[in-house]
Amino acid sequence: MKINSLVVEIDGIDKEILRFLMEDARMPILQIANKIGISGAAIHQRLRKLEQSGVISGSKFTVNNKILGYNTMAFVGIYLDKAARNPEAVRDLKKIPEVLECHYTTGNWSILIKIICRDNEHLMQLLNTKIQAIEGVSRTETFISLDQQIDRQIQL
Repeated sequence: MKINSLVVEIDGIDKEILRFLMEDARMPILQIANKIGISGAAIHQRLRKLEQSGVISGSKFTVNNKILGYNTMAFVGIYLDKAARNPEAVRDLKKIPEVLECHYTTGNWSILIKIICRDNEHLMQLLNTKIQAIEGVSRTETFISLDQQIDRQIQL
């Protein structure tokens, strides 16, 4: 695996540990150790190595947006009038809590964002009053996600 021009070697045991933790980040270390057949101390040591090398960082809980009342997910392609406006546009997008992801892309758009809204009316208000109001945004192209059919990380 190549990270920032640094090659990090991970073996089969590291991959097994990562598979268990990607499935359930709260799985107890000793349970993983028993399934793999090595000591808990060895698991801790390998996890420390994986963190220090940058292969893994932190852990997080997944929030169910729909239960919190956010039912509309959309992807918005943002056209900037000048590529040089990217840093300022991203700075302004960071101030909008509904923006979940922001990507600098090739192709027609300068930026692609993933946003979450309560409903289509909230989406329209967000587009009209916040996103399209950012200086340098010439226009946007919006795609509403009807259903997320795949949600996963890279398979090891």
